Amino acid sequence: MTKKIFKSIILVAGTILMASMIIIMGCLYDYFEGVRERGLKDQLGLAMAAVEDEGTRYLENIKSNSYRLTWIADDGKVLYDTAADEAKRENHLERAEVKSALETGEGQSNRYSDTLLEKTMYYAKRMKDGSVLRISTSSATVGLLVLGMLQPILIVVALALIMSGILAGRLSKRIVKPLNELDLDNPLENDAYEEISPLLGRINKQKQEIQAQLKELQKREAEFAQITACMKEGLVLMDKRGRILSINPAADKIFASDREAVGRNFLSIYRDHEMSSCIKKALECGYDEIQQSRFGREYQCHVSRIESDGDVLGMVLLIFDVTEKVQAEQNRREFTANVSHELKTPLQGIIGSAELIENGMVKQEDLPRFMGHIRKEAMRLVALVEDIIRLSRLDEKPDLVKEQVDLLEIAREAAENLKGIANDKHVRIQVKGEPVTLFGVGELLYEIAYNLCDNAIKYNVDGGSVELSVAKDEQTAVLTVTDTGIGIPKEHMDRIFERFYRVDKSHSKESGGTGLGLSIVKGAVACHRGTINMKSTENSGTTIEVTLPL
Repeated sequence: MTKKIFKSIILVAGTILMASMIIIMGCLYDYFEGVRERGLKDQLGLAMAAVEDEGTRYLENIKSNSYRLTWIADDGKVLYDTAADEAKRENHLERAEVKSALETGEGQSNRYSDTLLEKTMYYAKRMKDGSVLRISTSSATVGLLVLGMLQPILIVVALALIMSGILAGRLSKRIVKPLNELDLDNPLENDAYEEISPLLGRINKQKQEIQAQLKELQKREAEFAQITACMKEGLVLMDKRGRILSINPAADKIFASDREAVGRNFLSIYRDHEMSSCIKKALECGYDEIQQSRFGREYQCHVSRIESDGDVLGMVLLIFDVTEKVQAEQNRREFTANVSHELKTPLQGIIGSAELIENGMVKQEDLPRFMGHIRKEAMRLVALVEDIIRLSRLDEKPDLVKEQVDLLEIAREAAENLKGIANDKHVRIQVKGEPVTLFGVGELLYEIAYNLCDNAIKYNVDGGSVELSVAKDEQTAVLTVTDTGIGIPKEHMDRIFERFYRVDKSHSKESGGTGLGLSIVKGAVACHRGTINMKSTENSGTTIEVTLPL
């Protein structure tokens, strides 16, 4: 802006200077030409008086380099000329000033040289005898005057431009200084030109609007960041070139990136051909999805294209952790296969025995044995169905009625109900501890004690023992079941709570177990937000400790 003001001032100053010089020179030239013209007329008047008295004798005595006198007869013949030879005197009848003088008494004309640098002024007047006396003088034209004064003119112009430049520089700085010192953060507090007050008012209004919009954007950005930070799902926003615009902590963790990933290309922090193909397809078709494994977890990735008015703005990548869903589906398939197998085994025994009896292939004395086998397999089938129903109820997480129950009484009840089975196995059951009252579901607590004790008896040695103990601390109750059984090998300890999982399938078949007892225990403990700890030594026994919040 300073340069523009400077150039404008110089241009105006130069224009005014040139215009002033032209006007002044024009006025001076006109003034001096008028003076010269009046002087010419005066000189002619004096010459006429002398010529009328003395004739050519007066003209012959005139010696002047400035003026030229010519005496012309009424027929145009030159009677005398102070500046031309007699041989060169031509007829002047057609000269404008002579012709006008003969007709009106006086005449005037101007003639210029071929180069237009010299001007000759002619003035003629008729005398008493009818002849014409003409006087002429030559002078420089404006062009010649300008050429003659070119050097001083250039010096004046140069000095004027230099002074104008200095003054223009200072003036432009003074003009711009208040503008450069404007406090746009507080537009209304500026003491500047009145002419820009409306502008400052509009700036202040726009600033307030911008601040309000900025606060709203910051609020929304904070809300967006807070929402995405609390998301369990991974979220990545990218532009159409694949550069990351936003990435939440869940996605950082999934792709093992950092917060500096913003601004980088997504494929530079996660180099995967399958993901690259998914992003490319989503950019072309609008949507694509893939499922991948990362760090032992299963993730479902959805990539969607973002458009506005037909233009592609970017993409959004959503990552869902579907590990539990995948595992649940896998468990469901395994559970279905195991249930089918476990149901099929006793049913085949029942059907086989029934067919033998139906076809008369069983002797009368063997009939009770076959009927007993049918009854045993049916009871096993009923137990299996009951365990499956229990597990299904636990999976559905029903709103069970909780009440204050005594864990020691529940342990004694479970031990008492299993005493017959223990006697058949020659296993001694002992319950000890102190009464512990906790808020829970009595039916599920009984399932915990019963199934742990039942397993301890089934997988015990002949003449072994099972001990149930109940204790508590400030916030939890502890039920511990210890046996002297066959123990559990280390490679199986992590899986014994899985459904239908058996360490020794042949031994389990002899014991009549369904393989669901410990799964029921696990589900019941989970319903009470408790924990299970287990210690076992092969051929030495097992200790299972269940901790439940009071």
